[in-house]
Amino acid sequence: MFVITADQIGSRTDRDRAGEMIAALDAEFSPAFILPPDQTAGDEIQLLLRDAATTLAVLLALHRDSHWSIGIGIGEVRTPLPASTRQASGGAFVAARAGVTRAKKAEARFALAVDLAPGAGSRGGAGVGESGGGSALNAEEVEALITTLLLLRQRRTKEGWAAVDLLQGGLSQVEIAALLGISTAAVSQRIHSALWRVDQSAQPALVRLLENLEHATTETDPAT
Repeated sequence: MFVITADQIGSRTDRDRAGEMIAALDAEFSPAFILPPDQTAGDEIQLLLRDAATTLAVLLALHRDSHWSIGIGIGEVRTPLPASTRQASGGAFVAARAGVTRAKKAEARFALAVDLAPGAGSRGGAGVGESGGGSALNAEEVEALITTLLLLRQRRTKEGWAAVDLLQGGLSQVEIAALLGISTAAVSQRIHSALWRVDQSAQPALVRLLENLEHATTETDPAT
């Protein structure tokens, strides 16, 4: 499973943003949450998800908001599940805690950690603090690729985001140009400068890599 722990940046000098962030995420991704999103240690939020695609989408939403250090933890979660996310426990939660701690000093304010189950093979991932092995990418390598995407998106201008959001909303470039009061050539340039196609091409590959890491947390090594 996937756990996201996000800690508000500069919370001592800013208002509490946890409640509104939880509401926004719940409105967009509610069916994907295994348990309702929770506010834990004051300005911190915690999310429990089952699928990699939504995990990446939530990460991108949190990062775009720009007020969060974000850790993703991948691993087992103890069952039966409690009534709330804050009461849940397991390796995925330990990994997410390690991730968010490192994220506070990371350039993109993001870190990824995987907690391998006892006897799990090393293919596809690494345990907390380990580098892993095998031919598949480990957690550190997947973290680096996701960080690259986050930094790419971080450089996108407000004008670039406006064009990309409308494009993702189903509008054509002609319609976007009319709505924004600019030429279609200007719309095309904004989308190009925003590296939208690179962004869209990278996301499915990153989802597969996250799925591989999650699979590695439950895959038992045949030699054990």
